[in-house]
Amino acid sequence: MTHSNYPPGTGDTQAPLAWHDGDMPFSTAFGDHFYCQTDGRLECGHVFLAGNGLPERWQTTESFTIGELGFGTGLNACETWRQWKEHRRPGAHLHFVSFELFPMQAEEIDRALARWPEIDAERQALVSLWPTDPSGVVEIDLDDKTRLSVVCGDALENLTASTLTFDAWFLDGFAPSRNSAMWSAELMQRVHDTTRESGSFATYAAAGFVRRNLIAAGFDVERRPGFAGKREMLSGVRRSA
Repeated sequence: MTHSNYPPGTGDTQAPLAWHDGDMPFSTAFGDHFYCQTDGRLECGHVFLAGNGLPERWQTTESFTIGELGFGTGLNACETWRQWKEHRRPGAHLHFVSFELFPMQAEEIDRALARWPEIDAERQALVSLWPTDPSGVVEIDLDDKTRLSVVCGDALENLTASTLTFDAWFLDGFAPSRNSAMWSAELMQRVHDTTRESGSFATYAAAGFVRRNLIAAGFDVERRPGFAGKREMLSGVRRSA
């Protein structure tokens, strides 16, 4: 079902995958792994959740909307959902909206996430609800307080057409050196413009041009220690007008 807040997503193609070390997906289109080879689930907690002040911020809101660039395997969505269930206020609602050019098939998601028993329940639920032909806008009610929307197609095009606003962003495209379009000045500007006042972003990326694009877009940007020995990551908040 396509919600009126979204453009008609156009992504209906798949990029070929390779599998490294058994069950670690590797994008042959971008020449990069889908998540940190050390532990992608723990990286999600360190970079995307803590980098956005989560789960603490969930204690002060009745609704929260997360935007993500790069759904990939759904790892961030599953780990976020797991933590949301533990920390949400009674009656609060989460909307997790992810923009993905090449959506995976259910069996690929299942294989990629099976290495983490901590998210077994979330993985199984996601896979059972994932469509056979993921295209357009995939809308899934994970539970009665959590909605997942995966907007398939070009991120800049679809985010430009979207009327949604976001409390936090997970910027998780492939490495800037391999997928520069996912970190362009135009896309970072659109991320900023759809971020609510005092909203935030976090990313594992620390490339100079990414930082400059985020600052130019209107974010106050902070360098923080990266995950698993990576020297830096970036986080920030929307600059007050």
